[in-house]
Amino acid sequence: MKIAFVGKGGSGKTTLSSLFIRHLAAAGRPVVAVDADINQHLGPALGLDEEQAAALPAMGAELPLIKEYLRGGNQRIGSADEMIKTTPPGHGSRLLSVTGDNPVYDRCAHRVDLDEGSVRLMATGAFTEDDLGVACYHSKVGAVELYLNHLVDGPGEYVVVDMTAGSDSFASGLFTRFDLTFLVAEPTRKGISVYRQYKEYARDYGIALRVVGNKVQGPDDLAYLRREAGEDLLTAFGHSDWVRRLEQGAEPRFAELEEGNRRVLQQLHRAVDAAHGSRDWERYTRQMVHFHLRNAESWGNARTGVDLAAQVDPGFVLGEQRLPAGSSAAR
Repeated sequence: MKIAFVGKGGSGKTTLSSLFIRHLAAAGRPVVAVDADINQHLGPALGLDEEQAAALPAMGAELPLIKEYLRGGNQRIGSADEMIKTTPPGHGSRLLSVTGDNPVYDRCAHRVDLDEGSVRLMATGAFTEDDLGVACYHSKVGAVELYLNHLVDGPGEYVVVDMTAGSDSFASGLFTRFDLTFLVAEPTRKGISVYRQYKEYARDYGIALRVVGNKVQGPDDLAYLRREAGEDLLTAFGHSDWVRRLEQGAEPRFAELEEGNRRVLQQLHRAVDAAHGSRDWERYTRQMVHFHLRNAESWGNARTGVDLAAQVDPGFVLGEQRLPAGSSAAR
């Protein structure tokens, strides 16, 4: 299952995504956590100190390796240099699973041991001084899009992505790569405006979107969210002394999280598992091809000097049957 956490800056999406990751790990589920926000805070939210977080390998810096590995023996792709962030897999491409080992995880993933379980953590990499004025952050996020386009995950396996804030998520096709998107909204006009904008942009792409209220301090806040988000509101996270202690540098055990907020995480888990039943691999493949052709025409063909539309394999549909026998999602 692929899950995105989105919302306006400061809404608490990184905090909630890290809590959900902890919840899944505590339940014994295999988890890949991905920090795809321009502000890289998921590592510290999972308990890394500043030095450990700064030492995380950057996916954006490993694009040549990622492309070369994923290309595999795909005859439609002449070289890794001809791959762009939207290049879809085809016959001969190497696919990834959540639990398997491969050079992408070897180079890009860091094992984070939590007090209950562990997760693989990957990060796009921070926007550096060298990038200022000459690069777009979404060129780094392209590594995440390639990863998800070649990932075959099954039920009971989870990839949780902390997305960049606000509507910036729509600068690429990455927003279509998820089984369920949780929009974290504060009970304010700004919080709701981001929800409305996100829903409007996502409307034509069949995005499964649920609102998770945050910083809800009482029944009036909850009523406001219900009035503004309607049936899209799934649940709401209340005040948490546990989160406050974590943000102050303490290391509280996850088992000490307030019972009411643990129930919220259980609601998210049930919603994610329910979404698996509506997964459509054909639509998923169709959407990646759609955005690849748009990017090819807009800039990709000119940049690479080849017709990138030729990379599309018309007989290929991503799915669990594509993984080699013995891979986790194929079992």
